[in-house]
Amino acid sequence: MQDGFLTVSVLDSATNRPIDGATINIYTYPESGEAQKTVFENLKTNNSGQVTNLILPAPDIIYSQQPSDIRPYSRYAVEVIVDGYEASIVDGTQLFPTIESRQNVPLQAKTRSKNSYSRQNEEIYNIGDNTLYGIYPPKIPESSLKPLPPPTGFVVLDNPVVPEFIVVHDGLPENTSAQNYWIPFKDYIKNVASSEVYSTWPEQTIYANVIAIISFTLNRVFTEWYRNKGYSFTITSTTNYDHKFIYNRNFFDTISVVVDNIFNTFIKRPPTSRQPLLAQYCDGKKSQCPGQMTQWGSKDLGDQGKDYEGILRYFYGDEIIFERAPIVSGVPISYPGDSLQVGSSNKYVKTIQNQLNAISKSYPAIPKVKEDGIYGDSTAEAVKTFQGIFGLPKSGVVDFKTWYEISRVYVAVTKIASLNPTI
Repeated sequence: MQDGFLTVSVLDSATNRPIDGATINIYTYPESGEAQKTVFENLKTNNSGQVTNLILPAPDIIYSQQPSDIRPYSRYAVEVIVDGYEASIVDGTQLFPTIESRQNVPLQAKTRSKNSYSRQNEEIYNIGDNTLYGIYPPKIPESSLKPLPPPTGFVVLDNPVVPEFIVVHDGLPENTSAQNYWIPFKDYIKNVASSEVYSTWPEQTIYANVIAIISFTLNRVFTEWYRNKGYSFTITSTTNYDHKFIYNRNFFDTISVVVDNIFNTFIKRPPTSRQPLLAQYCDGKKSQCPGQMTQWGSKDLGDQGKDYEGILRYFYGDEIIFERAPIVSGVPISYPGDSLQVGSSNKYVKTIQNQLNAISKSYPAIPKVKEDGIYGDSTAEAVKTFQGIFGLPKSGVVDFKTWYEISRVYVAVTKIASLNPTI
């Protein structure tokens, strides 16, 4: 066994604001009839709604480096209780060795009175296995490039745009009783990557798989694939047709940072000038997909030192090109193109200062800064604190990933996003 690391963040589901003083209990996940055991009890969240750096046992890293009959991650039950809210339990939070795992737990305000707390009253989220370990239907192959609908259809964009939300249908397309979830785009990509890739894999392998997931997803968005079939969602959670999405699952820092770095990057194949490639893949062990990427194959290439471009070209062809969607919807101001750091002085610094001050009303650990457009030590310290809370490298520099994460949290806590978002 090796150590894994867990941070739990508790949020008010209506306001996206952290909940201070919530009680957190961590239990083992019962395996093969074993009794459930308490690992941590009566932990209290801080003023950022978090308990951090919990150290928990996880299987040896060797089990995630090659196909194995032994589950390569440990599973835990995370219970959250706080006055005025429905209690929640996440059954199956996953931990890999050496990796930081982040579990968000949204709580709903109580809508009915209860005389006493009972586990029967809890909101329960069940987290299924990673697709590389669990048993899921293989992807049904389809054309990697889609015919665009006529001008009278849904598509009105000249180029791919990263949407603010992805509408995920949690079931087969024809299942009308399945839930639709509105998920922020980056959170959707992190969810899928955490469900389909092992977070202990080489960084360049993770990059390659994340770009394939983004490209596939943006193809569904750009072509309005499901909406043009009469459905009211963007994508499904089923491996038969799309990617595995597990509602309210935990993310891993190694995957989260990669997504934050490249969430608007996709691949396309000339001569198609606009359409992101529907980059299909399979694991390469339990199922085969000629002409597409295999996940274990991408891991082997990463082990050999290939970068993500080389990995993706190996599987999808030397002719593919890499592009970034120029527009990210739902963001107040787009990234200026250059990092902001100590010594910077411009209107973009003032934007970041204004947004950090707004965020600090919900996250008081972030110090207030003077909104003067001058990036001094106090602004750098506020940025570092923000980065620590939200799982970014604590550089104190506002780069691409930090800019858009600040924008995301700013929009969430100030509720300037539409209550009825569209994509």
